[in-house]
Amino acid sequence: MEIIKQFELSKEYLESLRLGIESEDLGFIVESLDGVNVADIAAILDELSMEESIYVLRALEKQLAADILIELDDNSLFRVLKELPEAEIASYIELMDSDDGADILNLLGEREREEVISHFEDKIKSDQVLELLRYEEDTAGGIMAKEYIRANKNWSVVQTINEIRRQAENVEKIFSIYVVNNRQHLLGRVSLKKIVLASDETKIEDIYEQEVVSVPTYMDQEEVAEIMRKYDLESVPVVNAKNKLVGRITVDDILDVVREEAEEDIQAMAGISGDIEESDSIFLITKARLPWLLIGVIGGLMGAKIIGFFEVGLSKYLALASFIPLVAATGGNVGIQASSLIVQSLATKSVFDDTPLQRFIKGFSIAIINGIVLGTFVFCVVVFLYGFEPIFGITVGTALFCVVLLSSFMGTVTPLVLNRFGINPAIASGPFITTTNDLLGLAVYFGVAMLLLNL
Repeated sequence: MEIIKQFELSKEYLESLRLGIESEDLGFIVESLDGVNVADIAAILDELSMEESIYVLRALEKQLAADILIELDDNSLFRVLKELPEAEIASYIELMDSDDGADILNLLGEREREEVISHFEDKIKSDQVLELLRYEEDTAGGIMAKEYIRANKNWSVVQTINEIRRQAENVEKIFSIYVVNNRQHLLGRVSLKKIVLASDETKIEDIYEQEVVSVPTYMDQEEVAEIMRKYDLESVPVVNAKNKLVGRITVDDILDVVREEAEEDIQAMAGISGDIEESDSIFLITKARLPWLLIGVIGGLMGAKIIGFFEVGLSKYLALASFIPLVAATGGNVGIQASSLIVQSLATKSVFDDTPLQRFIKGFSIAIINGIVLGTFVFCVVVFLYGFEPIFGITVGTALFCVVLLSSFMGTVTPLVLNRFGINPAIASGPFITTTNDLLGLAVYFGVAMLLLNL
């Protein structure tokens, strides 16, 4: 059993490693990283300069270096690839699973990609990677691996075991053995336990399970993740339009998908357009952040216009201005709460979820209760603590009640509408809802004031 070191990165070790690189002490570099998990080594490389990182990679055993490259985040990996010759990149890819190799090629430009492919020596690996490049990156075909173990239904157990030994040389993790017919159509799966317990001459068709969950190559990666979560699968076979087995997706691939989708939703909720990293250029980060900031500024200017429209009323009741932040903040908070719950329910995609109408009725009922409680509380504070006349307290409390209802309505309906038109509903939980509710809240607030205070 391979022992993995519990590694903790320290400044002292980094200094020692840099000295080892400077003095070209290959023995120290290899020995100090021996047994360290590849993910930890990748984290070490992130702390080194590009030249130092490449020196460490080249000092290590080739297979280990290839595994480390897989663990690097896309930005670090892209910078490393820019410094490596195409022939060296090709040598690393040939030691990776096909899906990881395809991911690396997708980071390169078209010319660099062709150069790397031209240096492939392993024709089987080359064919596998090139096939994966034909699929869209965010589909089952784009994230599947070509390395899997299959058995023909007509094989005997002893013949299957021999084939497993042969095929397993290229498969790092064996979750299932897929059963196919002579045309490579997926028929089912068979467990290693059944193979081991069966007699040598038993046919695979007599012991395999016909019930198997599979996904088509064109299925969106989010749907694949949901299927694997629902059925608690460690791997899932991928088939083409003719039900021919073409690959498999493992749970580690899906974890990457879940992380990417979560990052995308978080950025959308924060009002950041596009997929950016902290290490990206100032221009890219600014470009991603600026659109929603501009929308927020425009919303603020429109809010100022609304306040200016009620300037005469404000001159009579200056105290109205004191409660503008209260109304705006409450409307924004209610809208974000409502939209976040809807976005979360849409993400689960359960067939037993409430219908949009049921969601709306439920959200509106909650809003009525919250509005009554908040409106009553504010009325009491305004009248009994601040000493304003009752009609003024009724005005602020009623306005807040209406704002809560309207904000809840917007927070519930907006993500449902966005989802209906294929737009990421997570953007409804960010600046979009906040800006919209600020404007509507101000309009409602002053509208109620005009009616009740005769402005």
